[in-house]
Amino acid sequence: MFYLSLIEHTLCLPPQLLGLPLNEAIKGELESLFVDKVIANLGLCVSVYDIRSIDGGFVFPGDGASTYTVEFRLVMFRPFVGEIITAKLKESDSNGLRWNQVIWMWDYQKQKFPIDGIDEIRFQVQSVTYPPIPVEQPKESKPFAPMVIMGSLDYDGLGPVSWW
Repeated sequence: MFYLSLIEHTLCLPPQLLGLPLNEAIKGELESLFVDKVIANLGLCVSVYDIRSIDGGFVFPGDGASTYTVEFRLVMFRPFVGEIITAKLKESDSNGLRWNQVIWMWDYQKQKFPIDGIDEIRFQVQSVTYPPIPVEQPKESKPFAPMVIMGSLDYDGLGPVSWW
């Protein structure tokens, strides 16, 4: 579910940050660039774990920023296929549940079990994909999702946590 990913990045450090200790300034810039962002095939960045090396510090002509090559590790969220995850319902439609305030009813042996936006849902990951970024998006379309996790409730112990 959580992984450490080693990244090398060329970072421009703005002049106003040069008064801070170098590690602190670079870590702040890395956090603003990567935390809460999805990196294709790596997952969702949760935090900057550590900085392994900092090289450079070059100031290019006409630019007040210093440029560094930084090697660092990020804590990434990337579930694996078969993993059991618990999440809150946001949206549902004919394609399935996406975790919202719509109530679904599951009929099982003449009993009705509600699935609503209140319960946490436990599901098994079926796939994790990183769709290509669209060049243009229609105005009425849903926001682009850079990471799509498809799951299933078809196994013992899965579904709303309150059922179990």
